[in-house]
Amino acid sequence: MDAMSFETMSVAVGSATDVGAVRELNEDAVLTVPPIYAVADGMGGHAAGEVAAALALEQLAPLAGREHVHPADVLARIDQANATILACAAERADAAGMGTTLTGVCLGEVAGSPHWIVFNVGDSRVYSYADDALVQVTTDHSEIEELLQAGKVTPEQARHHPLRNVVTRSLGSHPAPVPDIWVLPARTGDRFVLCSDGLSNEVDDAELASVLADRRSPQATADELVARAVHAGGRDNVSVVIVEVSAAGGSDEIDVSTAPRAQFANGGGA
Repeated sequence: MDAMSFETMSVAVGSATDVGAVRELNEDAVLTVPPIYAVADGMGGHAAGEVAAALALEQLAPLAGREHVHPADVLARIDQANATILACAAERADAAGMGTTLTGVCLGEVAGSPHWIVFNVGDSRVYSYADDALVQVTTDHSEIEELLQAGKVTPEQARHHPLRNVVTRSLGSHPAPVPDIWVLPARTGDRFVLCSDGLSNEVDDAELASVLADRRSPQATADELVARAVHAGGRDNVSVVIVEVSAAGGSDEIDVSTAPRAQFANGGGA
């Protein structure tokens, strides 16, 4: 894959979210306003998780439309999101203890060239799919990930472990959580999958890779992945954002539109 300039790249996006087959309320939210794309998975009683997820994405939204975003800009917005959620929880008795995961990618500038700023707090995920290989870019902030890293459980055991949904970092925490952040050069053919754990708990990496290998449009891919997660059990809300890079005007373009399909699509709990 070739490195790109801002003038030679086109970004296409698709997104989908579903309440799932078990829960009554969708506490996920997605953001697709170029150059920022994100998924938040809210936690909290009643509708508090939905509120936390929406607040987190509202604090990222000021990055929309900006031409030169730097990693420090993204970190500042995440810090503001945490503060906003804490302030709301302090004001509303029904929102006490609410929080949310937050993960995503932002097209930014590093050393004058386009780079993807990948960020994560919690156990929602960003995957990269390129050269027919699927790679989980983010690391889950969860109890089960710590057990996996310590070699105390196998990946198969982790899929059904009672601690698989216990997160160790989330927005709405004091002190503020430390986000993970990665900076990756933007290249032709980049494809990212952003998802809540409602997808990763129902659709394993092999199945995810097989869907991506079909090379359908970002929207069709997002719809297919959400449908598979719901069909597999849908025990949580499920949200997916697909972001794909191609050469502007190139014959391999699928959808050259960078207009958002949904700014704030609230649509499970972590």
